[in-house]
Amino acid sequence: MLFVIILRLVQRGQKVLPLRPRLSNPHNREKHWTVIENAELMSATEPISPRPSCWANQSNVSEFLLLWLSRQPQQQQHLLFGLFLSMYLVTVLGNLLIILAISTDSHLHTPMYFFLSNLSFVDVCFSSTTIPKMLTNHILESQSISVPGCLTQLYFFIVFGDMDNFLLAVMSYDRFMAVCHPLHYTTKMTHQLCALLVVGSWVTANLNALLHTLLTAQLSFCADNTIPHFFCDLLSLLKLSCSDTRFNEMMVLIEGALIMMTPFVFILISYICITCAVLRVPSTKGKWKAFSTCGSHLAVVSLFYGTIIAVYLNPASSHSAEKDTAATVMYTVVTPMLNPFIYSLRNKDMKRVLRKLIDRKTGSSW
Repeated sequence: MLFVIILRLVQRGQKVLPLRPRLSNPHNREKHWTVIENAELMSATEPISPRPSCWANQSNVSEFLLLWLSRQPQQQQHLLFGLFLSMYLVTVLGNLLIILAISTDSHLHTPMYFFLSNLSFVDVCFSSTTIPKMLTNHILESQSISVPGCLTQLYFFIVFGDMDNFLLAVMSYDRFMAVCHPLHYTTKMTHQLCALLVVGSWVTANLNALLHTLLTAQLSFCADNTIPHFFCDLLSLLKLSCSDTRFNEMMVLIEGALIMMTPFVFILISYICITCAVLRVPSTKGKWKAFSTCGSHLAVVSLFYGTIIAVYLNPASSHSAEKDTAATVMYTVVTPMLNPFIYSLRNKDMKRVLRKLIDRKTGSSW
């Protein structure tokens, strides 16, 4: 505990001198420690009190208020509720249909469709982490979410966001092997390797989410408990905290950037190699056939990363709560909703299986 206190003081940029024990009572052998923050104050005998700016207005915050939807005009609230409900239902039904089609057709039991089924499952979970709570609050005319519920939502939001990121990188590796090394594709992309890539992604995503959630759980929150968002966003929680959040912010910048940038760079390198391989194909028809195998994945990657880059690489002066919320809606709701359409419309095998599945259902209903 003493080592932790020193570390926190060092993080705040204070000068820490050696600690000296003193006894407050000869009959009470309990040691009291005094931290000297300045060389001129070495004769001081009174312990330094905690930060008054934090604890003076400290309140027992048991819940947070998600205010984004309630801040909209009344007519827009009903419109946004219907819009989010429609998009959520399309997301769930579309992605579950993709999973059902892949699981029921043996011709689709390949690495590419194995990764696609995992991506569809993650997309359903990603949207389900935030949208149902917002819709439920609107129906119940409530804005609150408990602190444990907020931390749980934060944890799963990071997990499924990271999984989207990792799976897109894994799928780019699959396309790289299919285009650049077609003769070795079946021997390299084994069931064991595919399972290992997915399990490794899940483990890394959960560890990353656990780190940020535990760090956030250590923070103190004062009287202000309003979040101008439709879910518990990590940066919004850091802004609300009355604790020193510099270590949390440093972890978000360093470790979070590493988690996001590594898969993105891997995808870029994969597609550079794919483009070079396609350009070496002599016939135009062969080039189109080779590149068409990556078209759906490239469209999803462009949609996912394009939204994030378009917002978060803008100048800080142009940022606003509304813009950040719109960007979050794009990659948490719109992108998962569009993924099934992108993969089904641009993929002949998927269209064939979906058509067969729909015909079977409609035929059995008659």
